[in-house]
Amino acid sequence: MATVAILAKFFGLAFSALLPLINPFGSALIFLGLVGDQPISVYRDLARRIAFNTVTFLLVVELVGTALLAFFGISLPVVQVSGGLVLASMGWSLLNKPDSRDESKTEAAEASTGTLDQKIFYPLTFPVTAGPGCIVVMLTLTAHASTKGLFSNALAHLGIFLAVVVLSVTVFVCYAYAPKISQRVSPQTAHGVLRVIAFVLLSIGVQITWNGVETLMKSVMKS
Repeated sequence: MATVAILAKFFGLAFSALLPLINPFGSALIFLGLVGDQPISVYRDLARRIAFNTVTFLLVVELVGTALLAFFGISLPVVQVSGGLVLASMGWSLLNKPDSRDESKTEAAEASTGTLDQKIFYPLTFPVTAGPGCIVVMLTLTAHASTKGLFSNALAHLGIFLAVVVLSVTVFVCYAYAPKISQRVSPQTAHGVLRVIAFVLLSIGVQITWNGVETLMKSVMKS
């Protein structure tokens, strides 16, 4: 039961934290605008390749995250505090954002040139699908998942990886059927769902920050 609990906990944390940043429905609308009038087979092929790139990209960030922090001499509790504050800030910004469309993603996408094949990684994977915010989230979650024993850490990282896979599958579905989804889902509905998810992201950020503060306070009291 403890094994399942750890796996489920970090799956839920990663899924909830990454979902509003990846925002498959909103990003699918940007994707639709970039691809334009193309056969459904083109949409599916692009969606498959982007989903695979998203998994690979975020997995690399997860695997090298702890080593990168160690290289710069940054302790895990400090990352929990700073990363949690960043997540809370992202959640607050999304909660109060007048439009669910991510302008930074759109601007980066519109600024790029080239064929669709040349756009697979940049800008369609980064930053349209997984932007800088996702890197911050992965580094924070990696630090949060590396504070227990070896077995528990492995389960925690597995939960994060599974969340990335599930989100990438969602990206595939939304991108592959972007023309149909744009006709079925109203902007108001997507806007409301994003607000709920943003509040969850805000709460996750506060919780991770508190965990880091608690660890730092205990270390100070022991010294």
